[in-house]
Amino acid sequence: MKNNVTTKLKDLNLVDKFLFDETMEDREAYQAVISILLENETTLLTKPQTEKELRVSPQLRQIRLDVVSMDKEKKLYYTEMQKKNTGNLIKRSRYYQSQLDVSLLEPGSTDFNLLNDSCFILIAPFDLFGKGLYRYTFEGICRECPDLKINDGAVRIFINTSGGNRKDFSQEFLDFMKYITETTDKAASDTKSSKIKLIHKQVKRIKLSEKIGVKFMQRWEEIAYAREDGKTAGETLKLIKLICKKIEKGKSPEEIAEDLEEEIDTVRLIYKLAIDSAPEFDSEKIFEKYYSYDS
Repeated sequence: MKNNVTTKLKDLNLVDKFLFDETMEDREAYQAVISILLENETTLLTKPQTEKELRVSPQLRQIRLDVVSMDKEKKLYYTEMQKKNTGNLIKRSRYYQSQLDVSLLEPGSTDFNLLNDSCFILIAPFDLFGKGLYRYTFEGICRECPDLKINDGAVRIFINTSGGNRKDFSQEFLDFMKYITETTDKAASDTKSSKIKLIHKQVKRIKLSEKIGVKFMQRWEEIAYAREDGKTAGETLKLIKLICKKIEKGKSPEEIAEDLEEEIDTVRLIYKLAIDSAPEFDSEKIFEKYYSYDS
């Protein structure tokens, strides 16, 4: 199994969340990515935080961000890599940005002007809006006066690596769109971009790292173990789906355990994982977290 997993690590592209997160832990690499995506030189002051978990209240859903860092103007950059269209990404970006904003002010603060400017960037190998663009930038504008922006410092950007408006972007940007889904030595050597070559240097370091290889193997084995568990895994996935439906109806763990005639400890764990994934209630992701937690 180890050789198989090692090969898989070597075959990952930047569009794969594991490789993206590991690569973006390097400040210069993340700085290069932001600069390319925004086509504007950006200098980051802080070391990027990857897989940052954030919960502003015990009663609210926890969110997990791929990469977070701050530039010299104290503007925050939150970047997510999304390989699959889950059908809820637009609303999810709204929820994430609202939770992020709440976390920026100290309890009791009344000066909302202290809120940092923020830029939420979601990168995907598909066109979320169907307009054929590489980049969609959203800022608050007035419907009656389209030239009037609200200027509240919040921006949401959606990157589509398969866009068609090539003439609107630099060659570096276009090369990076290809590199995201084809993270190879050839793609890196074909470009003249020093930023992409810097990112690729970090990617190669990660793919050759024994420590990161072990980390990837452990994560892969957890998922593989669950998938190979046959009937038990199938029954667990079915149970997760049933519990999610009960949660949506406002049922407590105790009520759910009684309704389904299941052990309360099992229901409580799945309930916790499901609440953490709300409002999506993605049963496959809850399933993977359940086995990861259990192991």
